[in-house]
Amino acid sequence: MDFSLIRRDFPILNESINGKPLVYLDSAATSQKPRQVIDAIKAYYESSNANVHRGVHTLGSRATEAYEAARNNVAKFLNAKSDEQIVFTRGTTESLNMVAHGYARPRLKPGDEIVITPMEHHSNLIPWQQVAKVTGATLTYLPLQEDGTIDLCNVEKTITARTKIVAMVHVSNVLGTINPIADVARIAHRHGAILVVDGAQSVPHMPVDVQALDCDFLAFSGHKMMGPTGIGVLYGKRAVLEQMEPVHFGGEMIEVVELYESTFKEVPYRFEGGTPIIAGAVGLSAAIDYLKEIGLSAIHERDVALTAYAYDRLRAMDEIEVYGPAGERGALVTFNLRGVHPHDLSTALDAEGVAIRAGHHCAQPLMRWLKQSATARASFYVYNTERDIDTLIDALTMAKEFFSHAIG
Repeated sequence: MDFSLIRRDFPILNESINGKPLVYLDSAATSQKPRQVIDAIKAYYESSNANVHRGVHTLGSRATEAYEAARNNVAKFLNAKSDEQIVFTRGTTESLNMVAHGYARPRLKPGDEIVITPMEHHSNLIPWQQVAKVTGATLTYLPLQEDGTIDLCNVEKTITARTKIVAMVHVSNVLGTINPIADVARIAHRHGAILVVDGAQSVPHMPVDVQALDCDFLAFSGHKMMGPTGIGVLYGKRAVLEQMEPVHFGGEMIEVVELYESTFKEVPYRFEGGTPIIAGAVGLSAAIDYLKEIGLSAIHERDVALTAYAYDRLRAMDEIEVYGPAGERGALVTFNLRGVHPHDLSTALDAEGVAIRAGHHCAQPLMRWLKQSATARASFYVYNTERDIDTLIDALTMAKEFFSHAIG
């Protein structure tokens, strides 16, 4: 496949920044959108815009059909057993909060343990902190190896009969570490615990089969996989979804409402209170179609090649420190230029049209583990090329010269 041709599908890549062609290397934060997704959202608003599951008029039927077709598309994309295992949410953060407060909070008690890792995004950390405070459960952390990976021997030691929840990122948004989810699931289930997976950085970039992973919950966001912002997915096994309580109440999710009591719809509709993100679901479905046309395996292979090229070029630069494992990793490289704050570095690169992320990446405990206050991050997708990475290296070389007084 000629990946350079894919760039033509993304209108924003024709933009100029500070008089320079845009080099977008921040897809781990949010991906750019192909024309096919933009057109699908536009077509929905122009021809099918109405509320779902309510009106019996033609537009209402069209909207409902499109919304449920999107659910079916997501289920097939993940190899879920049924559409009913797919809950539409506002994104990964909301999905994980729903699990923490709708499933875990009513069940945990003092003495129970929630096992997580120090590499978690705040979205898969703070909800568990809050649940632990309320229930008296304890947060227990898996240790990280020196290169930012986890060791299954430590997983075996850390997960015990007291463990009720294991919450883990599939691919770290800082280190690029790809965690062995299926192996962790096997260990967790042997002890009677459930596994909650943050798939925000994996689902867009590699084949994710929820049955093969055997995770109990999986959360991800549409905007990181070429879909629109404001739409996400919570996948759950039917048994755990049946046990989870709604956390949003109001219209659409109810069955019967009396003056003092109400009953709720079946899974998944009990979790989708109010008017859902209909256009977002349509856009997400179009993004899935686009990704499937390229092929997730091909996307992953391309990611691996681009990331290895960037990793090697960055490692070859003096005064650049690169973080995370040296082997196969997610589609990102995190680094620092010695003596220069990442925000200053990002500003200098932006002057050359290169967009990267700088900061703590919503992973402050991991920053402390790295002994850094912040880092710079370049992240990639199928619309990137080796030339983009060469431009990054050239811009970094110019930045080194500009900041030479700080570097020493």
